[in-house]
Parts: sequence; structure tokens; C-alpha cells
Amino acid sequence: MTRTTPEITEQDSRKVVLVTGATSGIGEGIARRLAAEGHHVVAGGRREDRLTSLAQSIRADGGSIDVRRLDVTDRADVARFVDETVTARGHIDVMVNNAGVMPLSRLDSLLVDEGDRMVDVNVKGLLYGIAAAMPHFQRQSSGHFITIASVGAYSVVPTAAVYCATKYAAWAITEGLRQEADPFIRVTTVSPGVVESELADTITDPGAAAAMKDYRSAAIPPDAIARAISYAIGQPADVDVNELVIRPVRQRP
Repeated sequence: MTRTTPEITEQDSRKVVLVTGATSGIGEGIARRLAAEGHHVVAGGRREDRLTSLAQSIRADGGSIDVRRLDVTDRADVARFVDETVTARGHIDVMVNNAGVMPLSRLDSLLVDEGDRMVDVNVKGLLYGIAAAMPHFQRQSSGHFITIASVGAYSVVPTAAVYCATKYAAWAITEGLRQEADPFIRVTTVSPGVVESELADTITDPGAAAAMKDYRSAAIPPDAIARAISYAIGQPADVDVNELVIRPVRQRP
């Protein structure tokens, strides 16, 4: 079947936006801002109590949100997350692949299970999100993929070899997606620096945990990333914001 590029018009102001990893940090910040701006948010995450609290808070402020427990390492679960939204809402506009983990450690710590977890969430979770949303974007001849990568995609530091590898992979996959995707599909990579979040709470290696305390002493709020995403999705249909790097002014590496 031959698909044609639709006529370029101004983007609808109210979008259906799916956000993975929405129970804390950047994901929660994205959900709150976009809902406050009038978009319908579909928030996914592992912690159902957090999802319930998020939904209650957003609805109390007049926002529109659905929530669903989601494990991004389960390909079928990610597909259901997307498909059920299309069934309920008729379409989807934006897929924000945000879910990520960061249990840093030196390679000689041999915490291979933690490395496996980073690959499963940070890389496979992204691939599953793309695979789930792509058929719907192609069918409706519109859509916007947003990947939350990291400044770790651009440089490697001790204890972060595996994490940086997964974030470089996220950057590379998303850049490849941008080049391969149909011309009506927009693709954006957002690479945050130090952001207030719970990511560092997953670090079990004592040395890595101690180093991270100093590194994270200057952090920006999740809403700084959410504002950047709001900017990217608010552009006209013929404008694709390909890449954004956002970090604290005080952060140099």
C-alpha cells in the first residue's frame, strides 16, 4: 500500500500523549505539564499507587489523564498500553519513551544483573515503545516519537560505562528512526543533564553512590525537561525538533 504525505497544517493544540516511566522524576513532570497545557496524557509506570496519586492530582487541577500499570520490559504489555489508548481515544499523537534506570557501578564490581536491567529498560523498552506506536502513526499518517536519552550518551565517566552505553544506544536508535521514518512522523531526542529524580536511588554500589552525591549537587527540576518537550510537540507539522540537550548551568561534564 502506498502512503502519501498529508498536507502540512498547524498541529492540533490538544494531543493524546503517552508517557512511560511516569511515576516520578522526568516522566511525572512531563505528565503534569502537558496535562496542565490541555493535552490528554496516558501515563504508564510500575507503581500503581503513584499512578493513582498522579491521576488524582492532575484531575483535581482540571487536567485529563488515564493511567495504566506498565512494564516496559514486557513487549506485549507495551503493545497493550498503546493499543488500548487507540481503542479508547481513536488515535495517538505523541509517544514519549521516558522509562529508564541508572544503577551505576564499576565494571569490576561484576553487577551484571544490574547491567542487564539497564539494557532491558533503557534499550529494549525504547524498542518496544517504537514498535507499539509505529503502526498507528503509519495508519494515521502522523505521529511524534520522543526519546529521553541523557548527556551520558555523549561522554563516559567511571561507574557509568553500561548506563552511558544504553543511553548512546537510545540516541543512536532514535537518530536512526528519524532517518528511516515516513516524512509525516516527527522524531525528537531529549538528553537531560542532572535532574531532580529518584534515578540515583537504584545505585547499590557504595563507591558509585558516594560519587553521585557530589555530581547531583546541582540539579534542575523535571519541569525544565517537560517545558522542552512542550516546545517540541507544539511546533507546526512541518517542523521537527530533532535534538535537545538540557542541563544545569553549573554542570560542565
